Amino acid sequence: MDRSQNLLDTINDKLAELNKAERKVAEVILASPEQATRFSIAALAQAAGVSEPTVNRFCRSFAIQGYPELKIQLAQSLASGATYVSRAVEPDDTAEEYTKKIFATTIASLESAMQGTDSKLISKAVDLLIQARHIHFFGLGASASVALDAQHKFFRFNLAVSAQVDVLMQRMITAVAHTGDVFVIISYTGRTKDLIDVAREARSNGASVIGITATDSPLAKLCSVCVGTPDQEDTDIYMPMTSRLIQLTMLDVLATGVTLRRGSDFQPHLRKIKESLLPTRLQPGSEDDDSASD
Repeated sequence: MDRSQNLLDTINDKLAELNKAERKVAEVILASPEQATRFSIAALAQAAGVSEPTVNRFCRSFAIQGYPELKIQLAQSLASGATYVSRAVEPDDTAEEYTKKIFATTIASLESAMQGTDSKLISKAVDLLIQARHIHFFGLGASASVALDAQHKFFRFNLAVSAQVDVLMQRMITAVAHTGDVFVIISYTGRTKDLIDVAREARSNGASVIGITATDSPLAKLCSVCVGTPDQEDTDIYMPMTSRLIQLTMLDVLATGVTLRRGSDFQPHLRKIKESLLPTRLQPGSEDDDSASD
């Protein structure tokens, strides 16, 4: 289905064409679309008095790949969107309304990303990270903060790690890349020319490239491994929200994979890092703790 169409209008238009069971699903959604965005597939099936496979068939009737994607499109259909803010909200939404909409859209987007994640590709990416001589995280724009967050996580693994968010530095580093270097390039669209250029340069110099980007994008085609992220947020128009959170979650998944692959022998190293922070924190009941009782 064309993403520019409003799903609720489309469901309403096709209501008479649906079979009896699918029509029950449609009626539940149309009666309370905001509530439907919070339903699990089991809850929606129960509310409609149908089976879960019927809900999945309903999704396919509208060219929707699965239930998580249905929830995302429902959340987006609740409003045409406040331009340059979010497609999920209207300019005159109250604080209560836009808060619920943003949370609902984010939850649905994360669920969709989880359903679409290939664990085999995650394992391959972890293999490359474990064996890396040096890991470089690259991001630009909204993805720059994600790259910096990745550096904050991965330095703990006793690996050589850096994050670069400047195009000139990215170009110089990939120009001297070698086999054993791993570049993790973060781009929601996978269409940023500068990141495509550095990915191509890194690969030509024998380095590996892990892409956290849209599957089938120009960047994805250059990657050694692409951890695909759903392309469901128009960041050309709206403020990046769910896209950034999906990227951060994917990095948490990779960081967890590296930690587990290191095994229990690596735990003392992580504990030492944690313990180094203890002197920087006020302890409950200390004289400097404002929450301590007199």
